[in-house]
Amino acid sequence: MAKDVNPPRGMRDFLPADKLKRERILGVIKGVYRAHGFQEIETPALENLERLTSGQGGDNEKLAFRVMKRGAELESALASAASAEGGAADNLADLGLRYDLTVPLTRFYATNRNELPAVFKAIQAAPVWRAERPQKGRYRQFVQCDIDIIGDASLLAEVELLTASLAALHALGLTDATIRVNHRELLATMLDELGVAAADRGAAMIIIDKLDKIASDGVAAELRERFGDQVADRASVWLANIDAANVPPIFQPLFEAVGGAQLRFDPTLVRGMGYYTGTIFEIEHAGSGSAIGGGGRYDGMVGRWLGTDVPAVGISIGFERIVDLVDFDGGMDAGRAVILVLESNEPGVVANALAIQRDLIAQGAVARLEQAPKRLNLLLDSLADSGFTHFGRVTLDTVNAASIELKPLA
Repeated sequence: MAKDVNPPRGMRDFLPADKLKRERILGVIKGVYRAHGFQEIETPALENLERLTSGQGGDNEKLAFRVMKRGAELESALASAASAEGGAADNLADLGLRYDLTVPLTRFYATNRNELPAVFKAIQAAPVWRAERPQKGRYRQFVQCDIDIIGDASLLAEVELLTASLAALHALGLTDATIRVNHRELLATMLDELGVAAADRGAAMIIIDKLDKIASDGVAAELRERFGDQVADRASVWLANIDAANVPPIFQPLFEAVGGAQLRFDPTLVRGMGYYTGTIFEIEHAGSGSAIGGGGRYDGMVGRWLGTDVPAVGISIGFERIVDLVDFDGGMDAGRAVILVLESNEPGVVANALAIQRDLIAQGAVARLEQAPKRLNLLLDSLADSGFTHFGRVTLDTVNAASIELKPLA
């Protein structure tokens, strides 16, 4: 029986064409963000486990991949676990793979604050890891693409994030994306009116967050089971009379600046992360069955590390879902991607091929060298699938790019 040589469950290999598409999409997104004044940073894949499980990451903390201690520290921890009653082994790990980019960003800002602008506008595009139950659309390793603004408490920060995100989606051809908007304080007020105690708000929000999956009747049923008839009956009335066109005054400047046609007030929007303190938003697109992005204001997170509050707000584009929606044509780049087929290995032919390759690269093309195979069509078909657009034969008579005949692969 053949051995299993697949990647670990929930993780994927990417063939050249897939990797090319992903890099091109990521390049477009980051290019738009840079044009809007955001700056790219990089943080380690690993963070201290106590930081990743400090209560900042909500339910994602339960999904953190833990990394065991090393060397003498691991031996000591194993010895302690063996001698502990019941063999407890809670102290074996000290690091964890990041499950999002927000917690590492707040640590990064606290570490480097003195070297950053007063208002810091960050781009992060990198893999994260969660110990998810693998299924369609859910992976254990995936890319997040975030922009965040730290140090600006005004609504301008939200306006910048939403404007830049919509511009990035438009640059990818996703011009019909819309963003749902709500505010955590509005949610708290609404829950008070429903009769939910302050201590139970989190549980009630989790139920309301299921609205798109179980509909209003399902939400009312779960609220009834958890909080009783009065709360459920009030919630049913509230859900039946929601008026998305009645934008609260707090959001009117936002809607005017970004454009009301691209935004939609949704008083039922919750967002699952417990660290949100103000505005929350979620990006939707008709071509996807799930949200393709989201975020919100998290003014309390940075203060956990600095001891003083710093306003912060961020948004993440769901990169993996965007990849499924975007169709890129045109080969390897905006110009040509050329296969140079060497008719022989004679030194003169090789020298000519290298000279032609240099010329084509200087002109902005991609140029790949290949020895002439017995079945040229198979080679050309394979490389066409990888994004190459033209090919040419290199002989002793083709001494530069001007002397070689390039033929389209299509």
